Amino acid sequence: MPPGSGAPAEPVEPVEPADMGLTADQADLRDAVRAFLAGRPGAPWDRFARELGVAGLAVPEEYGGAGCGTAEQAVVCEELGRVLSPHPYLATAVLAVEALRAAGDPDAMARLLPAIADGSRTATVLLPGDADLTLSRGRLTGTAPCALDGEVVLAFAGDELVEAAPSSRTPLTTLDQTRPLVALSFDAVPVRPAGDGAVRDRVRDAGVACLAAEQAGGAAACLEAAVRHALGRHQFGRPIGSFQAVKHKLADLLLLVESARSAALAAARARPGELPVAAAIAGSYCTEAYLTAAGENIQVHGGTGVTWEHSAHRHLKRAAADAQLFGPPHAHRARLAAAAGL
Repeated sequence: MPPGSGAPAEPVEPVEPADMGLTADQADLRDAVRAFLAGRPGAPWDRFARELGVAGLAVPEEYGGAGCGTAEQAVVCEELGRVLSPHPYLATAVLAVEALRAAGDPDAMARLLPAIADGSRTATVLLPGDADLTLSRGRLTGTAPCALDGEVVLAFAGDELVEAAPSSRTPLTTLDQTRPLVALSFDAVPVRPAGDGAVRDRVRDAGVACLAAEQAGGAAACLEAAVRHALGRHQFGRPIGSFQAVKHKLADLLLLVESARSAALAAARARPGELPVAAAIAGSYCTEAYLTAAGENIQVHGGTGVTWEHSAHRHLKRAAADAQLFGPPHAHRARLAAAAGL
């Protein structure tokens, strides 16, 4: 019977994403992070890092961390992505920790990792392609026009990873106001060695994997918001979620979100030899899944979704910005093609 004819509304049940095989410890970590973010939404970075110990998850125990890995970091990233958190977890706890740990310089790790682990310092990493840098006679020159912000700046320059204080640091006004970005310049500044620069690709892949987890979390939040609105918004005397077109849209979105979580989880759990391909798959799929989920969430909400007070437009902005952070989807697919010999 057509809408408005008096036919009883079909029941529509909210759908929660599955745990996707998290261990008991990982599920407890997810619950703790989710509860903290819900109960203390404005808590500063040092409190978030200190009270939960999440900044040091992948820091070796001898430097004050928990000695975990990317799988645990991805659990945190997914929760941060759900709430569009501005915390510098990706730059500090993922990129900087992975760079220092992989580069293997004991002095640099002893100097920097304890402060990162306890949340007293933030850090960022400048990857090749994101900055135009020249290292000559122990001095760094060049610019990074758009970088994740952090107090400590680590840069891959030539065959080295170095620590350098920028000559200038200019905050950028960006589409996504939930992830601070800066422009950095270096005018022949002295550097401190931080390890072997050959690990740059490994660091980027770890960043892609954890960004994919963020994107999967953001996509899940969009799905949940769309389902809630579809259950609560009534037209013609029935919830709009009972209309076939909306039900199909949400069902397709559920499949997309669960597939994105699978891809992100596979990248987070990949062994070193598998990580380049797994990260490229996750980077490509999760980027597009988040963009689609954010757009469909706005479609389900209608005009409400583009109002300043609603989170829907902020997810769309975050999704669009994330699509450029480590390269757009087609760049990840090009890496897959090269790996397959195509």
